[in-house]
Amino acid sequence: MPKIKTKRAAAKRFKSTGTGKLKRNKAYKSHILTKKSTKRKRNLRKATLADPTNVKSMKKLLPYL
Repeated sequence: MPKIKTKRAAAKRFKSTGTGKLKRNKAYKSHILTKKSTKRKRNLRKATLADPTNVKSMKKLLPYL
């Protein structure tokens, strides 16, 4: 059987944790930052875990992660 190709767009966006969960960065942090409060921007810095409802389809995009 041939190897499965990894979707490179997904590989650049998601990392795996030690327990196999998927880590992602938060959205809304790239532009139009003047109207967002400092607290809101600070909380957008932290990475978070991907929602369990999306993990199954994301694992298909990342077969070797």
